[in-house]
Amino acid sequence: MIISASRRTDIPAFYSDWFMNRVREGFFYRVNPFNSNQVSGFSLKPEDVDAICFWTKNPKPLLKHLDELNARELNYYFQFTLNPYDTTFEPHVPSVKERIATFKELAGRIGAERVVWRYDPVILSSVTPVAWHLEQAEQIASQLKDSTSRLVFSFYDFYGKGQGRLNNALNGTGIKLEDITAPNHKDALEKIARGFKVIADRHGLQIFSCSEDIDLNAIGIQHGACIDGTLISELFGTAAINAKDKNQRKSCGCVESADMGIYNTCHFRCAYCYANFNEGMIDGNCGKHNPHSPALLVSYDRTIEIQTSLHKKNKCGGCQQTLF
Repeated sequence: MIISASRRTDIPAFYSDWFMNRVREGFFYRVNPFNSNQVSGFSLKPEDVDAICFWTKNPKPLLKHLDELNARELNYYFQFTLNPYDTTFEPHVPSVKERIATFKELAGRIGAERVVWRYDPVILSSVTPVAWHLEQAEQIASQLKDSTSRLVFSFYDFYGKGQGRLNNALNGTGIKLEDITAPNHKDALEKIARGFKVIADRHGLQIFSCSEDIDLNAIGIQHGACIDGTLISELFGTAAINAKDKNQRKSCGCVESADMGIYNTCHFRCAYCYANFNEGMIDGNCGKHNPHSPALLVSYDRTIEIQTSLHKKNKCGGCQQTLF
């Protein structure tokens, strides 16, 4: 079983103490984001976990716990999102300089192959044109020498509630957004993709796209995956994990995982984020966090069967808990 920590919030940055409490107790509860009455329990014991995938923009608070994770023989790797945007887009993340230093420290401790650099999302706008992205990507790549072996990128998707957040954040700034995936921006998209490929080759990085319908194989860029069964097998010697996660978009290549997070709980409040889609809920949710609870928010006193596989059903009292 693979644990995702997490697509829905930045657990290393804001909930590392809760995460370690869950590791020590050997399980966590996951609340269905669309039905709070539906709760599932999952094991965090090393014998049940193939790997933990951390998603983060600042893993620094978790670094103090790495020795304990290693001692407990848990397999883990990081998807480290390192973008160069200013506070208009990313109002609360540490500076690029600080994050690069943290990236290097993390890679120095666990190995470059276990820290994936995410340049995500690529937002095309009047202040972040093609040339700006290529310049920034080159500068970051040159500083991450020997600290990563993979670059994964994706283009900003104009859909859903995330777009509303971004539009609100840019209101009154004079910044104009452009949909880089639209047909009329095909040349810009290809120029960025080709430029990223050149940068990756120059710095000895494998390069992959993430959740993109666009085929970039002709440029030498393959479709990638964040929770990558092949990578996990290569890193940790586990059997190949190939079952696609049916809960993700069609273009997503991730394999199945149990996500630990909850939407609308990330303090970074990035303007483009799909996981923080209700500004009014963020403070309220964060106030419900209990570092000693089996679930990220509030406390659960019900006894829930702990699953050691993604392919079983939970029972809670007399009711049947289904997976989600």
